[in-house]
Amino acid sequence: MARLMYLELPVTETGRAKAFYDTAFGWTFSDYGPTYAATTTGDTDVGLDASPDRVAKPLPVIEVDDLEAALAAVEGAGGTVTVPIFAFPGGRRFHFADPDGHELAAMQAG
Repeated sequence: MARLMYLELPVTETGRAKAFYDTAFGWTFSDYGPTYAATTTGDTDVGLDASPDRVAKPLPVIEVDDLEAALAAVEGAGGTVTVPIFAFPGGRRFHFADPDGHELAAMQAG
């Protein structure tokens, strides 16, 4: 199974971004350190990343059952891994570019 489950947005200030989305849409965020917050609805959630190494553009994240198999499938389909597999709170993931240059991530919860 694979599904779009997360959208990570690069922001300059997590607090300001949280306030905007709360006021505009009523979204509630959980903090995961001083530079990261995320909704935790369990549907398609949104992360706000103000860390120095944040992505430059919105990052769609696809949840997969087997991260290594997904990496092999991405490469086999002509994608390019841009960030190798790494652990983060909530699981492991890697970033990749599709043949048109769009950056996405695949993650496995754990």
